[in-house]
Amino acid sequence: MRRGLGAAFALVAAATLAGCSVCSPTGGAPVAGTSGSSAGGGVDTDRAVVAMVSHGAPGDTFWDLVRKGAEDAAKKDNIELRYSSDPQAPNQANLVQSAIDAHVDGIAVTLPNAQAIGPAAKNAVDAGIPVVGLNAGMNDYETYGLTGFFGQDEKVAGTLAGERLHEEGAKKVLCVIHEQGNSSQEARCAGVKDGAKADTEILYVNGQELTSVTATIEAKLAQDPAIDYVMTLVAPVGLAATKSVGEAGSQAKVATFDTNAELVTAIKDGRIQFAVDQQPYVQGYMAVDALWLAMRNGSTIGGGRPVYTGPAFVDAGNVDKIADAAKEGLR
Repeated sequence: MRRGLGAAFALVAAATLAGCSVCSPTGGAPVAGTSGSSAGGGVDTDRAVVAMVSHGAPGDTFWDLVRKGAEDAAKKDNIELRYSSDPQAPNQANLVQSAIDAHVDGIAVTLPNAQAIGPAAKNAVDAGIPVVGLNAGMNDYETYGLTGFFGQDEKVAGTLAGERLHEEGAKKVLCVIHEQGNSSQEARCAGVKDGAKADTEILYVNGQELTSVTATIEAKLAQDPAIDYVMTLVAPVGLAATKSVGEAGSQAKVATFDTNAELVTAIKDGRIQFAVDQQPYVQGYMAVDALWLAMRNGSTIGGGRPVYTGPAFVDAGNVDKIADAAKEGLR
């Protein structure tokens, strides 16, 4: 799987033109970006407008990687990318409706709460706008008429992570959910519990307040010294958990989902044992590229089925292979 994902990543990266001329702040109302020069991008097709609407929280480095991939694809495809995000499902649904009202040419959307956001996405489909999903909502995107999805099966990824914990002898696992109500994160922890075959407890934290996250995990570790592994679901929370372990005087090890440049360092120095990588850059890139193809010739990447960008393990044995890409914002 790692070889196949690596090959796919290499093909995408080879086609990518680096950088963007305008990078908007994460979160809030839709923001237009030129994503290229006034003369257009790497193709000579007509200029198009694509909205990407995610549930990313401000300051979450994971979404910086998603957006960079989307911006690079937009530059190549002569697309004006309008990225917006809100971690609250009703607000995210409103952002999708705003994109519809703006008559964009395509929409890429995450569905962490499909029941709340899916109907707005279906409105776009009914209006004749091509819509694809990414990152969250693999089990629900077809219900709302989306033509493709780019991400990982969260239950499968969680189960594989749990099996890795089992192999490493974990007896009691603390699985930390940082966005309560996010079905993808619930699925990850459910998979971790199945795969680990160990006592697994879920701890809910507010991922937008990392100081609070550190304190909450620290208190839990101090209360229950039997916890020997902390499994987090995003890199910043994983890094916060390493501080919690030290402050609590715990012997627990830490693993996480997702990577960034700082996490690469943490894997190298042993603070993080491994990460489960779903390649957020590739998710953003392929979602925009798929919409360009849909507008260009009506094709659907994956034939309407999910296109997997993960999972793959990153650990001390292979972290050097992605270090440079992480520095460039590609992993």
